[in-house]
Amino acid sequence: MVTDAVQAKLDNLPSSPGVYLFKDRKGKSIYIGKAKSLKHRVHSYFRQRRLVDQKTEVLRGCIRDLDYIVTDSEVEALMLESNLVKQQQPLFNVHLKDDKSFLHIKLTVNEDFPRVLLTRRIVSDGALYFGPYLPASLARNTIKIINRHFLLRTCDIEIDGQLERPCLEYHIKRCLGPCVAGLCSVEEYTRSVGEVIQLLEGKNSRLVKSLRRKMLRAAGEEKFEAAAFYRDRMRMVGDLAEQQKMIVSGVTDVDIFAYHREGPRAALQLFTLRHGRVVGKREFFWENLQFFNPPAFLRDAIQQYYLNTGFVPATIYLPVEIEDEPLIQEWLTRKYGSRRGRKVRIHVPKRGEKLDLVLLVERNARIAFDSRFRILNSDRSSILAEVQEELDLPKPPSRIEAFDISNIQGAETVASLAVCLEARMSRKEYRKFKIKSVDGPDDYASIYEAVHRRYKRVLSEEQDLPDFILIDGGPGQLHVAYQALAELGIEDLPLASIAKKEELIHVMGQEDALRLEKSSRTIRLLQEIRDEAHRFAVTYHRKRRSLRDFHSVLDDIPGIGQKRKKRLLRSFGSVAAIRRASERELIPFVGPKLARVVKEKLA
Repeated sequence: MVTDAVQAKLDNLPSSPGVYLFKDRKGKSIYIGKAKSLKHRVHSYFRQRRLVDQKTEVLRGCIRDLDYIVTDSEVEALMLESNLVKQQQPLFNVHLKDDKSFLHIKLTVNEDFPRVLLTRRIVSDGALYFGPYLPASLARNTIKIINRHFLLRTCDIEIDGQLERPCLEYHIKRCLGPCVAGLCSVEEYTRSVGEVIQLLEGKNSRLVKSLRRKMLRAAGEEKFEAAAFYRDRMRMVGDLAEQQKMIVSGVTDVDIFAYHREGPRAALQLFTLRHGRVVGKREFFWENLQFFNPPAFLRDAIQQYYLNTGFVPATIYLPVEIEDEPLIQEWLTRKYGSRRGRKVRIHVPKRGEKLDLVLLVERNARIAFDSRFRILNSDRSSILAEVQEELDLPKPPSRIEAFDISNIQGAETVASLAVCLEARMSRKEYRKFKIKSVDGPDDYASIYEAVHRRYKRVLSEEQDLPDFILIDGGPGQLHVAYQALAELGIEDLPLASIAKKEELIHVMGQEDALRLEKSSRTIRLLQEIRDEAHRFAVTYHRKRRSLRDFHSVLDDIPGIGQKRKKRLLRSFGSVAAIRRASERELIPFVGPKLARVVKEKLA
């Protein structure tokens, strides 16, 4: 039934292209779409004789109001629709979400002297973005290689060539030194940036040929140090190319999408190929897709994925044709392809190697689906039942709490508590402890303090006790944890420890240790919980250690925070060098007023 408010707006809809927003009785957007003609498109939802799918039928019954925005073209409407869906996340639109924010490499070509940075966020700031990188170590190693061999700056100071001397990075041959006039010309720095772009775009053969020419020319001019420098760059490019092992002949820059769906759940897989090499993949999951139409699903997923990405390949492979395919191609070409002088093409392979690639990605989507839903969701209750049976627990452990200790030779000892609810890690329940009563490397005493403090507070605040407690360690750690529980009068709580090397499980009250098969879902779950507790402890310990290690006299100067302190130390190398620096030399890093304060405090 059409409300009076909706009917009044239906009667006045323009025939222009634009975006329409259907809203519920609370005024919240429940569906956002684009149209070549707002009048014809929106009216089509309310024609009584029109055959509609189940999704449209349900949507039509929920509409209580509508709004619209007129645009100059259908492509502009498409872009506006993408932004609004991302911002408002309406109920009936497909939302592209994944569990991780993958690392990208950012090249700040929007700056006069670009830098390379690691980032997990892609924004429209004029910089170039490359990735995603999987595993993340590949992105970090690539950054290290670029810093070592291409010598782009790593500082964030304003470059005007007026500094009197370069920082430590220049002296250890990690920067070209554009901050000091005469050390590096703009042309030389630009050439190095161009080579970095070739490296990140995967144009390794072209880069190697260019470097070989430079090496031979330098050798012919008897500039042997420069020739050796170019030789090392060539080797580095070859080594980096070897890190991407999977090579596909006849395919250059391609993104491949495929999915697997069962009921309301779906997994979407993306493989990223650059110059024939698989350089990354991403996974996206949906748990409550009430309505599924493959052409519309893939169209919405592609639209949202490429909304803010930094690079779109020349070709996108899909398992089926999508809605608005010509329009999507035009949008991607206009937004990304025009600056490279090419068109973006969406293709559905029918045979040969290209079809094999799509089927490969589809198999990976099915595997991701099984890993995410069959093991972790639908079988959660059966996993907990197996844990109960194999560890001889009184009931399935719905809540498992795990402890781990982290220190280096007893310094800055910390403990972590990881929590697993219904066979899934619950990060909001995690806790961390700074060990207070222990001096030196004493894991037993540290475990005792952490367990005692945790459950003393649980009892005092009348919180629920866990069904099972897991300790990272062997029989020694297990028994001191039991002593801590016994002192609190809760020694009946099920308790076990798991050792890292042999993966033996020691259950309190059982004489023999358990050695489970590697394929056992019980051991896999306990390992996941133990590893997560370890990760959380190590992360907290690193934070504590970094706070300790980076404390210096600079921390006592008003106006010098962590960022300015790191900038000063990176540029001058030590506090002593900062003390010797002139006020003029300090100004580019902290400003004239604070430079005077620093000199006075360090005098």
